[in-house]
Amino acid sequence: MTLHVDVETDRLWDLPYEAILRQVVEGALDYEACPYEAEVSVLLTDDEGIRQINRENRGVDAPTDVLSFPMAEYPAPGDFSRLEEEQADCFHPETGELLLGDIVISMDKVAEQAERYGHSRTRELAFLAAHSMFHLMGYDHMEEDERLVMEEKQRELLEELGISREA
Repeated sequence: MTLHVDVETDRLWDLPYEAILRQVVEGALDYEACPYEAEVSVLLTDDEGIRQINRENRGVDAPTDVLSFPMAEYPAPGDFSRLEEEQADCFHPETGELLLGDIVISMDKVAEQAERYGHSRTRELAFLAAHSMFHLMGYDHMEEDERLVMEEKQRELLEELGISREA
């Protein structure tokens, strides 16, 4: 698995952010039984940086906590069965890895939401990464039933990784 982490903020505190992200990305791929080695890019930014990306890509001129930009379209969430046949351009031509997509996280929101929800910044960063990983694998939360499925997957993944609300 290839993980690219770019940092465009100085709000990193003493978090081992790269290790946290790697643990969650690898854990999510295992959780969903992804049959491929994958490549994921993560940008850690601040509220202003994510606001600009949100405005440019979604037409929403406001900061958010996390943005997900999946490369593939799935016949059903977490269904990797037809990617090689139908979306060969989602695979890196040299490494053969599945180009899963891009994640953008506001570290300002990590701090703000950790305080609001009463848990650590580590847990909030891990939660946002997990949330985004499920988006990159075709899950959404626009409908109530989809939201419940996604929330359960996030909870189970973080529990499997030993990242609790107290972490």
